[in-house]
Amino acid sequence: MKITKEEVVHVADLARLDLDEESIDKFAGQIGNILEYVDMLNRVDTEGVSPTSHAIFLTNVFREDRIKEHLDRSKALANAPEKEDGNFVVPKVIG
Repeated sequence: MKITKEEVVHVADLARLDLDEESIDKFAGQIGNILEYVDMLNRVDTEGVSPTSHAIFLTNVFREDRIKEHLDRSKALANAPEKEDGNFVVPKVIG
């Protein structure tokens, strides 16, 4: 499947990317190669292969919920680099 320069420019505009002519040509070729490979995969015979949602089988390990005592505040703050009024002091991250 061939992708046109106009399609590359359209996608670049959607992503708010400013591409020069050389990059547009390069990306059109690279994306075209990727789409050709995907098209090749679409031609593979998958008759008898069951659909999967994940490449490997996973099982969750569940445990019983148990009511336990919570961690004492003084123990939780024992290794805190900075604390104030029984709370952690952390650096401000939002202006």
